[in-house]
Amino acid sequence: MAAQNFDIVVIGAGPGGYVAAIRASQLGQKVAIIERENLGGICLNWGCIPTKALLRSAEVFHLMHRAKEFGLSATGISYDLDAVVARSRGVAKQLSGGIGHLMKKHKVTVFMGSATLPKAGEVTVTTDKGIETLTAKNIVLATGAGARELPGLEADGDLVWTYRHALQPKRMPKKLLVIGSGAIGIEFASFFNTLGADTTVVEVMDRVLPVEDAEISAFAKKAFVKQGMKILEKTTVKKLDRATGQVTAHLESASGTVIETFDTVISAVGIIGNVEGLGLEALGVKIDRTHVVTDEFCRTGVAGLYAIGDIAGAPWLAHKASHEGVMVAELIAGGHPHPIKPNSIAGCTYCHPQVASVGLTEAKAKEAGFDIKVGRFPFIGNGKAIALGEAEGMIKTIFDAKTGELLGAHMIGAEVTELIQGYVIGRTLETTEEDLMNTVFPHPTLSEMMHESVLDAYGRALHI
Repeated sequence: MAAQNFDIVVIGAGPGGYVAAIRASQLGQKVAIIERENLGGICLNWGCIPTKALLRSAEVFHLMHRAKEFGLSATGISYDLDAVVARSRGVAKQLSGGIGHLMKKHKVTVFMGSATLPKAGEVTVTTDKGIETLTAKNIVLATGAGARELPGLEADGDLVWTYRHALQPKRMPKKLLVIGSGAIGIEFASFFNTLGADTTVVEVMDRVLPVEDAEISAFAKKAFVKQGMKILEKTTVKKLDRATGQVTAHLESASGTVIETFDTVISAVGIIGNVEGLGLEALGVKIDRTHVVTDEFCRTGVAGLYAIGDIAGAPWLAHKASHEGVMVAELIAGGHPHPIKPNSIAGCTYCHPQVASVGLTEAKAKEAGFDIKVGRFPFIGNGKAIALGEAEGMIKTIFDAKTGELLGAHMIGAEVTELIQGYVIGRTLETTEEDLMNTVFPHPTLSEMMHESVLDAYGRALHI
């Protein structure tokens, strides 16, 4: 069969790949996209979206138990795990189908199959119908990443789960061990703990949510413990002994080894880039610890070959992948896009309470040599938070004392994943404390705490 020629071929239809394809099409390019599993990738099908649907069910369940606080009555509160999961899968399916419509609308040719790159400018796709050969001057790798598995702690789908098994649980865990307290681990811990699982979280670092500001991590730990979770920091899982219906975990910390039995283990110990089987090494692509090495414009060093999203390394976030997809499409079309600044990309964790941050932590700002001013404002001082019954939380802002530059913002509490974008815009526009102080925030809103936190950094807070 004759090769089909395109201006751009995108490999992977996750939030990086499909967005790159749309933007390239808008810029007049002839585009093909290759996907081996589901349009929308892990994010829409097995990550960001379905987990948020599960967590929403847990949040509503939690609120139902608090009905009395709000002058309401709810009795016989229970849940149907299969129905909760079915709703989550339905949400994912709806959005994945939406990507298919977007591809049609933007005249992007979709190939469902596995891709390899036999040589520069050429892609072969193994589909149900056979092998297709595509040629293009520009190829964008957007193959994403999968769950990292540690030797001896591998998932089996029965006793030991990855995020995929946890999204379609075959049972409700009674006694759950979660290995890793990054965003994925802590979100699943939050979900199952809220539904009644006796939950233990093990973290090898010295605190939960280790990439967050230390003060936020400490606040989060306090909240999780109050909810009944057991948090073990500076602890490693040395061994898992599997038996019928139970797993015995050997947990090692500075104080020795503890042996404890669980019925379910979720492994959330990081991710590895999907670089295998593409033929990248033969093309001369540099790979470092399963991630493709790129410059600030996602160029791999091989002419016409780009890598975006999780395969190109941290931060492993869908919104970073999408933005890189747009940047690369514009670069290929002859534009002059700005490179992405990793420090201006927000991270969001949808546990209860929610956590969100952008920029430098207090420790990192000091490490970088900045003379800093730090402001804090608690949820308990905000009228809207009290009215919502969500008085636990805080907002922390960090400024350069010399220039007034907003170096970082860190939040924990209700809806902070929606609030963080205000500070992200501020950093993009190179805002100073003066700009933020002179902005009028609407009342009554949670966003007023963002204003107060800035004021507090300069000794001017009004409501504490």
